Amino acid sequence: MANTIHVDVVSAEESIYSGDAEFVVLPGEAGELGIYPRHTPLITRIRPGEVRIKPVAGAEEFIFVAGGILEVQPHAVTVLADTAIRGHDLDEAKALEAKKHAEDAMRNQTSKLEIARAQAELASAVAQLAAIRKLRQRR
Repeated sequence: MANTIHVDVVSAEESIYSGDAEFVVLPGEAGELGIYPRHTPLITRIRPGEVRIKPVAGAEEFIFVAGGILEVQPHAVTVLADTAIRGHDLDEAKALEAKKHAEDAMRNQTSKLEIARAQAELASAVAQLAAIRKLRQRR
């Protein structure tokens, strides 16, 4: 079908989503990206945040990604995520704990590498919490 694009979202652990969609929205490095069928080829990094997929049939799919790489071809989108979690599997308590842990780590680290690592963990936890709040508002 010409008005769809095939979408694959994979993490190091598993394939999270594979199917045809009308469009995909995700967090690019420079801001939110909307990908529709016949999009210009593109490879870019993605930030922690929410991937929204509008399947041909059924409700939108929401997947949290902790960053990764996006490859777009005219009829296919591939998201290679560092970590990917389906929206309904997100755990607010775990995300809050990860945020607290990262904030503690930032206060107690001394090297630039340790601080950068803690900042990355904090950004991921904050993005997860934002995705959880968005999902809650949609229900």
